[in-house]
Amino acid sequence: MEINEKNRKKFVVYVHIPFCIKKCDYCDFLSAPASADVQERYVQALIREIRAEGAAEQADRTEQAISVFFGGGTPSILQAGRIGDILQALRECFVFAPEAEITVECNPGTLDAARLSSYRQAGVNRLSIGLQSADRSELRLLGRIHTWEQFEESFALARGEGFCNINVDLMSALPGQTAASWENTLRSVLLLHPEHISAYSLIIEEGTPFYGRYAEGARRGLLPDEDAERAMYARTGELLAAAGYEHYEISNYALPGFACRHNICYWERTDYIGFGLGAASLRQQERFSRLRGLKEYMAAAEEGRSTRTEIQKLSQKDEMEEFMFLGLRLLRGVSAARFYEQFGCRPEEVYGDVLDKYERLGLLAREGERIFLTERGIDVSNVIFSDFLLDEDALQRGL
Repeated sequence: MEINEKNRKKFVVYVHIPFCIKKCDYCDFLSAPASADVQERYVQALIREIRAEGAAEQADRTEQAISVFFGGGTPSILQAGRIGDILQALRECFVFAPEAEITVECNPGTLDAARLSSYRQAGVNRLSIGLQSADRSELRLLGRIHTWEQFEESFALARGEGFCNINVDLMSALPGQTAASWENTLRSVLLLHPEHISAYSLIIEEGTPFYGRYAEGARRGLLPDEDAERAMYARTGELLAAAGYEHYEISNYALPGFACRHNICYWERTDYIGFGLGAASLRQQERFSRLRGLKEYMAAAEEGRSTRTEIQKLSQKDEMEEFMFLGLRLLRGVSAARFYEQFGCRPEEVYGDVLDKYERLGLLAREGERIFLTERGIDVSNVIFSDFLLDEDALQRGL
């Protein structure tokens, strides 16, 4: 078969940069401060890993990368030019779609004109800037390294360098946060007209400084209660809809044409390959991660040894579960026709009782081939998702 752009299989690439200037008090990501020498050694190991994997996959040129996402940590902490060097290694090893979405996560306070110019020259066409809050006291409480003014400066620099696809990350339900301060953050950001806004509720994770302070925060009145959190979420939707943003995923909003392709691919279970410390991959029904110890990871990559670990062959049960609880994060929901195409049975044959239950409760709806959460269902989505974990009887009914 002749290979052309239409019949190439699609996949996405994630590149983990695990370094930051200071670890935020709520963060449980695999990241930490490191010296410039360690960062440089890591980048060289990362490029070796990419080339080793690329050489192993050279026989299959029927795939194309439609998105590359540099996440962290703080990728913008790297010296100017290093993101371009990593991208060059990726281009040498994999076929890129002509209009591939290439995103770099950035923090205010780490961006300058030289970095932004180098990103543009390397083909980066999307930035994701971690603001979290426009309130100085909230930023300080979170342990962020920047101010609102530094964010404004970074945003203006990015626009000046020609970036016309910018996401801003925001965080609600913070300790001491009020509906008024959250609305002020939203309105302040909207004045800048970013193409995309990600608005997440704070999750208190074990092992973080926040866990010790706020694990019982809601009960003790240190965190907004569930009603206040839902009110913030509802107000987010109202303000962003009025400003022309489409609410396309539980925590994500975009102007028309600017929904994040990379994240949609995750929610739709498109194959993805991760490079770098602890990065996860899904390749042809196989899930695996990279080594999580920095010294171990760099030594393996430098010596040409495999960095893969935690390799798991997914069963059909695993895939059905992920299809439903990942796909239902999208406001458009999942496609029953696509479920049948992938698994040879209808969702109702496997999940009939669950679908009927939540439809009766008004938490889920079906329109034609679409199955999706209602507004009320989104409020309790985590509970609903857990019901899509299959027992063997339900699986056998479907098969």
